[in-house]
Amino acid sequence: MPIYSDPDEGPSQAASRFWLGPNRPLHSIVGGGRVGDVILWRNKRLSATILGGFTMIWFLFEVVELHFITMACYLLMASMLILFAWTQASDFFRWRPPSVYEIQVSETTARHILSRLNKFLARFYKLSCGHDLARFFMALAVLWVLSIIGSYSSALNVIYVVFLFVITIPVLYERYEREVNYIATQGKGDMKRLYKKLDANLLSKIPRGPVKERKYK
Repeated sequence: MPIYSDPDEGPSQAASRFWLGPNRPLHSIVGGGRVGDVILWRNKRLSATILGGFTMIWFLFEVVELHFITMACYLLMASMLILFAWTQASDFFRWRPPSVYEIQVSETTARHILSRLNKFLARFYKLSCGHDLARFFMALAVLWVLSIIGSYSSALNVIYVVFLFVITIPVLYERYEREVNYIATQGKGDMKRLYKKLDANLLSKIPRGPVKERKYK
């Protein structure tokens, strides 16, 4: 049995279709827009800044073992001192102090965050209703594994590891797409052949009782 159905389709295209879906670029799958640019390192400076900031947060909380309230108070105090010094020295050095509108979250950003949250809740609701049982049980298994990992590690460690996977795996896949697709295709074919052998040597030989016909009134 061939691994891919189209004779003109190579293993790289078949595995790409298996992992990403038909006609779906990787940029749109990882979020598209600025999110996709950050994850795929299209804006290297911004991606490096986010990675460095997240790493610094992880270092301060997990290695230095600062508490969240203490860290938040330090950041607020530092911000207050910077704004105070900037405002007081603006006339002397002819610096323009920042306005309140420059530090506020824009309405478009808030709407974008809320729309993403609503999409997540809609997908969560649809998945929880059991429309797709395979994905339903897969989500339960993933959450169960994460709950076990969380019992042995802090939440910040888990979030940081997930963040590292998100910020590195897609860009590595985009760079080495052919090699990964080839390995994925070969692995898929090996799994099919292994299942055939298991079915022929073991599963098909398991005795099964007679199937009773249901009686309908």
